[in-house]
Amino acid sequence: MSETILTAENLKFRYDSEQPGYALNGVSMQVKRGEFVAVLGANGCGKSTLAKHFNAILLPEEGKVYVEGMDTADDDKLYDIRQTVGMVFQSPDNQIVATVVEEDVAFALENLGVPPEEMRRRVDDAMKMAGIYEFRERAPHNLSGGQKQRVAIAGVVAMRPDCLILDEATAMLDPRGREQVMQTIHHLNKDLGITVVSITHYMEEAAQADRVLVMSQGNVVMEGTPKEVFSQTEKVRSLRLDVPQAAELRDELVKAGIPMPEGIIDTGECAQALYELLK
Repeated sequence: MSETILTAENLKFRYDSEQPGYALNGVSMQVKRGEFVAVLGANGCGKSTLAKHFNAILLPEEGKVYVEGMDTADDDKLYDIRQTVGMVFQSPDNQIVATVVEEDVAFALENLGVPPEEMRRRVDDAMKMAGIYEFRERAPHNLSGGQKQRVAIAGVVAMRPDCLILDEATAMLDPRGREQVMQTIHHLNKDLGITVVSITHYMEEAAQADRVLVMSQGNVVMEGTPKEVFSQTEKVRSLRLDVPQAAELRDELVKAGIPMPEGIIDTGECAQALYELLK
């Protein structure tokens, strides 16, 4: 089994071949098995377009995309690719199709003809994992946004994918809903070993990833650990992005003459550094 689960090689894509300019303009990148990768960028930079290539929703105009070594342009591999990579979209309402939570989580398995006993086990496991088992007999439309998004995640996880792509999956949620969903995602990644690629606008979410990719004008322009990327605050801002609040506070403290260490990206680190200075 390869250490690399997702690969893009000189990937180019246009939504309209008659128009100049590419949505993706020569993207080359890899995601290792078990990684949590955050993909950032201003609106229109190509990050959601890239995400859809990893599930073969879109196919390259030029270049190649491989999922566990399978070429996404190979029609014969489409089923296996979508079994390997599950996608969760911005609006849970776009993924919820049934009138009862447990039926919605079972929907894809039923269509695949998974035997009833196996399906029951997978659905129960997925609902417990996502923290929605207590809502199993409820109507999804009566749930909060965060709860509905966890129903959508459970439906994908029941398929047992090796990789989960989140395309702005927390964008429409309130802070509490975002926190609930991200706790679920981190559990999938750390405890179950599922690879996660998260397309997000939230810097605090990205700061918790193993690796950050920053996109601009259809290509990857920054890459590294959250500390490596967010320490370059001026460059990040030049790409029309925010930085985590802790990194911003650290910069302001340094400007005020307070000798803060470099690489601070979360509030715990910032508080600890201030505590050390005040001791």
